[in-house]
Amino acid sequence: MSLHSRRPSRRGLAALLSAGLLGLAGAGAAWSATATTATAAHRLRTCAVSDLYVSMGRKEGAAGSVYWPIRFTNTSTTGCALRGYPGVSALDTAHRQIGPAATRTGQSYSTVTLAPAHSVSAVIRTTNGPIGGPCLRTGTYLRIYPPASLEAVLVPASWTICSGNFQVGPVNTQGTF
Repeated sequence: MSLHSRRPSRRGLAALLSAGLLGLAGAGAAWSATATTATAAHRLRTCAVSDLYVSMGRKEGAAGSVYWPIRFTNTSTTGCALRGYPGVSALDTAHRQIGPAATRTGQSYSTVTLAPAHSVSAVIRTTNGPIGGPCLRTGTYLRIYPPASLEAVLVPASWTICSGNFQVGPVNTQGTF
């Protein structure tokens, strides 16, 4: 398991700079990738953890919920593909899991292709406070398994699961839940 900070590695920074996307990445404008057909996706390899810089987008609240996009940025020099849901759980400062892992929304998904220095996202959700039950203690990290990966990364992220509701959507190009 590797620990990611909010700053890209030298390799990731170089990839973002070479693509001219560093300033756009923070604003979400670099969230570009394409959905592909099954045939085209079979030609591309699945993105490995070593290909990805995993970071958090901007937290937003709406209709009693808190939404937070997880960004997967391709820091390699070749394209790769992601399909499905990431695994996500909240951890405390000692890296112990707080509550259950996020459940999947059940939303349909397609394979997304990431060109070098491009990003896609998956959105996590909980309720905005104790609406139907108590809130758990606030986590310090999110443990994130990219889709189809058995290796996780730790991302510093303050996250509180409330009302027993913790969901994750599939990786997609629109940044939607």
